[in-house]
Amino acid sequence: MKIRKHIPNALTCCNLAAGFYACILALGGNCAGAMAATLIAAAFDFADGMAARLLDARSATGKDLDSLADVVSFGVAPGMVLFDFIDRMQHAVAWPHPLVGKIFLAGAFAIPVFSALRLARFNHDARQATSFIGLPVPAHAVFWISLVNAVSPSLAETGFCAGMSFHLFSIYEAGIPLLPIIILTALSAVGTSSLLVSAIPMFSMKMTSLKWKGNEMRYTLIALAVVLVACAGVAGIALTVVGYVMLSIFNRQNG
Repeated sequence: MKIRKHIPNALTCCNLAAGFYACILALGGNCAGAMAATLIAAAFDFADGMAARLLDARSATGKDLDSLADVVSFGVAPGMVLFDFIDRMQHAVAWPHPLVGKIFLAGAFAIPVFSALRLARFNHDARQATSFIGLPVPAHAVFWISLVNAVSPSLAETGFCAGMSFHLFSIYEAGIPLLPIIILTALSAVGTSSLLVSAIPMFSMKMTSLKWKGNEMRYTLIALAVVLVACAGVAGIALTVVGYVMLSIFNRQNG
């Protein structure tokens, strides 16, 4: 039995392990650690697909394993991070009844549910061999985890959030109510999760060559990411995902 045939699946298992660790860190309230683990999972997710193509080691088992790993790493893990974030905010609000605040926690459940739906569709959609229909789950996960980190005390106090002198909890301490932010966050989670199962074409970062022609959107996104992260720190990661969606829409209109 050739070892090289198992390399892509081994990388996928590393993706799953990193995603599981992100869940553990999220349970402990370590948002920054969960983000780091999710980014590592995303790197393994990119590597396993590349390895499968280069080694000609594609298989039905590998495809299913990849989706199962992605549900954990990019569905459950970011959902847990957002759940913890909303939960911490709703505890700081004087609700007429404790159950009222719990309602908004449902927004976090949209991430794993819609992620699973998208991955199930992806496995049986031949149209998504070289591009995507709907927002890819890794991009959606990275958006939420980096956004939560950008407005949480853990990274805001380190200075990594370049140019950001506040976070949500300092806003609350200043007397600005968190209720509108809780509602907006919950609704936004449902809204962005719906992009996962939308019919919007999204370009893939897979490259068949390093030439500019045919890779214009990919190189533009890479350049945008460098600028945004340099200027806005971890918030720039979330903004890069927004840029990816906008570039995909632009590419569709001009395609």
